[in-house]
Amino acid sequence: MKRYKIKKFIGTAALTLALVGCKDILDEQPRSIYDPSFFQTERGLDGGLTSMYAHLRWIYGDAYYYNTGLTGTDEVTYGRDADENFLVMDLSGRGVINSNNSRADRLWENAFPNINTASGIIENAALVGTVSPALVAEARFFRAFDYFLLVQTFGGVPLDLGSGELQFNRTPNRNSVRNTVPEVYTKAIFPDLIRAVEDLPVTGRMIGGATKTLAQLYLAKAYLTYGWWLENPNNIPTYPAAQRVDPDGHNAQWYFQQAYDIAASAIDNPGPFGLMETFYDVNLAQNDRNKEMLLFADHTEASELYNGGSLTWGNGGAPDNFAGWMMTWNYTNIRSSTSETSWSNPTVSSVQREAVQALGRPWTRMAPTIGAITNTFADKTNDSRYDGTFTTVYRGNWPKGGVANPMLYNANLLPVQPGDAILTFLNEEPAGTISYPAPGQAGRSNVGAGELPGRADFVISPQGISRIVYPGLWKLGPYRTDNGDGLGQPNAGSTRPFHIAKFSELYFIAAEAAVKGATPQGGKSARDLINVIRARAGMWRWNNNGNVAKVEDNSAAMVAATPATLDVNYILAERSREYFGEGYRWYDLVRTQKWNELASSYSIGGDRYGDHTPVTVTRTIEPYHYLRPIPQAQLDRMDVSPDVKAAYQNPNYN
Repeated sequence: MKRYKIKKFIGTAALTLALVGCKDILDEQPRSIYDPSFFQTERGLDGGLTSMYAHLRWIYGDAYYYNTGLTGTDEVTYGRDADENFLVMDLSGRGVINSNNSRADRLWENAFPNINTASGIIENAALVGTVSPALVAEARFFRAFDYFLLVQTFGGVPLDLGSGELQFNRTPNRNSVRNTVPEVYTKAIFPDLIRAVEDLPVTGRMIGGATKTLAQLYLAKAYLTYGWWLENPNNIPTYPAAQRVDPDGHNAQWYFQQAYDIAASAIDNPGPFGLMETFYDVNLAQNDRNKEMLLFADHTEASELYNGGSLTWGNGGAPDNFAGWMMTWNYTNIRSSTSETSWSNPTVSSVQREAVQALGRPWTRMAPTIGAITNTFADKTNDSRYDGTFTTVYRGNWPKGGVANPMLYNANLLPVQPGDAILTFLNEEPAGTISYPAPGQAGRSNVGAGELPGRADFVISPQGISRIVYPGLWKLGPYRTDNGDGLGQPNAGSTRPFHIAKFSELYFIAAEAAVKGATPQGGKSARDLINVIRARAGMWRWNNNGNVAKVEDNSAAMVAATPATLDVNYILAERSREYFGEGYRWYDLVRTQKWNELASSYSIGGDRYGDHTPVTVTRTIEPYHYLRPIPQAQLDRMDVSPDVKAAYQNPNYN
């Protein structure tokens, strides 16, 4: 396949263009602006089609959009260094979400140009005459993909971008009319995904390319979500106002059954996809682009051109993959002594910033709640997912930073060597009392960690995490093969792909649909399906935070611990254990209308080193918060009367 230079920019008729290499993964190169007539050529359609993949990087891996999917849920609150972008999303009195500070604008601003690109491909493919149905199906998938994200986030959104519903718009348009939620699903999302399932190949044309299984996942998830919307168990308002009636005459149960059947079929006919053998291997950086990954926003360390950003420095903006920085606390402040008899001054930074999966660049904008650590991941013995999600042991790496000392002295002034544990977040509350320094006072640990007798590592218990010191998010950590013997490039955006869709979610979708009343197939009850995931979670091959091999099969214990009858809350808890910190949670809680029930309060320590006393924080989650505000930039672009503009905005955000 030839390579074309392309460039992303915003505009009604301006398109995001990129390139897919025909060998393995996606390639992108910058190019000047294209005229819409370019879509009337095979070369133009080819370039436009590949842009479907490049646009993912402007949404996924962007930390501000990532924040909107997690902060304010039972998984995540704001960290010590959070700014307004993060504080307001917590709904705990640190600001009010509005059309200017809601970072769901990242989705709005990038989805609509891509939707228009997709419509251009679909509309012009027949005119060109040499584009296969499978390639057009990729455009149909991405148009539905973007509309599905938009309708979940904002409610009803416009299907007409200026030239008619689902038509390719060639001219600037400063007017906009929002369609209702049922119209978006039944006119755009479902038809496009049904065609995509029919026409996409079982095996993608390149690694990460759209496939039948990917389309089945999103069709099943869209049916499931729409079924919940029709049912509306907690009377959450919708906007634009619409009756909870399906235009095609189906009820919620019909959609739950469709979701189940499609997900079950995809599980039975996986093609080249499937579950990895252990949870650890799903997110291990060396296994990126594995058989469980159905879709990802790709990056590479091989070239800044194809990575879409610098390989040496990240500025905190798309298309860099910098989401992983947000839940990384400033572990570089950990100090150890050079003296075996006293806590000497100066001390040494014993855990230095490094481009490895357990570390990376700290921003401290987001923090896990204590409940996520103690309740969601209550079983840390049989279940490998806590160990495969968080960095809980910070190990000495000072020689890589040029510190020559072969040994340092740490907690209790005991010796530590490179690779030894310097600070550990304990899995459970200890039997003995941790000796913590007083809040605001360094003691031996300048990050406020404590000591236990006989241990050389400083420790913090699960109840002792705070907004400033907490376990890091290992699963999103960086990975480079060009670090050499040094610290590498920890200040650059991650060159790993950001995972968007996983084969494992098919099991959760089918299980949730079954809990909602879908008739299951033999051997595929909700409990059967969840136990496939739980059994895999019980399989260990490596103790991540112990940094040692651990070949252990706890699958029987995991299966035995599953309740005989599952409810929605249990499914949601399992989803959190499986996908913690990946950006799913707000959408899960909004879909099931469980947000207020599960996330209206949380506990965490304060924002000073040494703050280890949990504080319970109450959130005010109103029904209107189940939709994000339309971005102010969209309202500013509209050349309409003030009353029309006000009516365009979701209620209570004006």
